[in-house]
Order: sequence, then structure tokens, then C-alpha cells
Amino acid sequence: MAEAERIIGTPDIPDAAEGAGARTPGAGAAEAPRRRRRMAVLFAVAALAYVLDLVSKLVVVAKLEHHAPIRIVGDWLRLEAIRNAGAAFGFGQAFTVIFTLIAAAVIVVIARLARKLYSLPWAIALGLLLGGALGNLTDRLFRSPGVFEGAVVDFIAPKGFAVFNLADSAIVCGGILIVLLSFRGLDPDGTVHKG
Repeated sequence: MAEAERIIGTPDIPDAAEGAGARTPGAGAAEAPRRRRRMAVLFAVAALAYVLDLVSKLVVVAKLEHHAPIRIVGDWLRLEAIRNAGAAFGFGQAFTVIFTLIAAAVIVVIARLARKLYSLPWAIALGLLLGGALGNLTDRLFRSPGVFEGAVVDFIAPKGFAVFNLADSAIVCGGILIVLLSFRGLDPDGTVHKG
């Protein structure tokens, strides 16, 4: 019965009959490959998000920058290359260095969380955040006007909305997934708590 109630993605916890707080011999060894698989998923998702963002920006800079926008869906969606030194909606363009440091801090926090990661949905969410943060951090570090002050390449322009890129999309999707997982009570280590 207890096994049937266990949430998928949670680590196996010994029954109370085996002793409160006692771990079965070899339990740590059995959990290690599972944690490594979750970390592999995290880094694979991050790498995919990062590569897609990087390639899309290279194409946009080479083919679209200094050219007229391309209409995809009439006036509702177009591709338009812009450089954004600030955050979303062009906010905070004088604080580019701060946004760079925030992105670097996010990457460090995700790397630390990865050591305790047993949940597949959390691995996907953190991978999206990591890939997106790396994508925009690459722009901040290597694009003009200089290191820590680089402007991010944005190019997806819905009507009446901010122009964004694939890194921004990955960050937003990862953030939404984290909020949903938190509402469900699923922690990164795979445990489920009741709110």
C-alpha cells in the first residue's frame, strides 16, 4: 500500500518497520546512479536550450540585423533583431552589470541544487533555467559594447509585447514549471510535502 502511494520521482524511503531514520544497506549506492541520471537530464536540457539560443542569435545577427523585420503572422508576429542592454521590456539598461551578476548567481545556485536532485520534473525545469541563463550571460560577456556590458540579441516580436529570444523563453518556461512543482509540493530532492 505504501509503495502504491509513493509519488513517482520520489526517492525510496525505508518503511518504519525497518527503523526510524535507518537506511537499508546499499541505499546510498542505489540512489547515486539515479541522482546522476537526473543531473544528466538537467545538463542535457540546459545544453539543448543553450545551443538553440546561441545558433538562433548567430543566424539573426548574420541575416536579420540591419534589415527590415520579417513578418511571420501578419502584424501579430514578426522577427526583428534588436540589442537589449537591459532586462525585459528594455527596463534597467543602466544596470547591465547587475543583470550579468544575477545571471551568474542563478547558474551557481542551480549547480549547487543539482547535487541534491532526484526529481525528473525539477531536472527539466532547472535545465531550462540554466540553459536560458547561460544564453543571455554569453551575450552579456561577449557582445558589444564590452565584457559584462554586452547587449542581448532579441528577435521574437509579438504585437504589443516585449521582443525576446529563445533564452528568455527557456527561463520563463523553467520558472513556470518550478512554480507548478512548488504548488504540488514536489521538492528538488524528490520528496513531497503537504502545504
